[in-house]
Amino acid sequence: MRFITCFLRDETAATAVEYAVMLALIIGTCLGAISFFGGEAGGSFQDTSDKIDNAMNGGS
Repeated sequence: MRFITCFLRDETAATAVEYAVMLALIIGTCLGAISFFGGEAGGSFQDTSDKIDNAMNGGS
């Protein structure tokens, strides 16, 4: 019975779970930002490439 009482009062596992949840939220936010801004950057690079290509080839 004493072991169960000590186990229920121990908060180190709760802290580990809190850190795991925070890490998951941070990773999810980073992946979302990368996917959003990555698409925007890719479109910008393609637009710039098209403009350079048109300038180099005389608009043909």
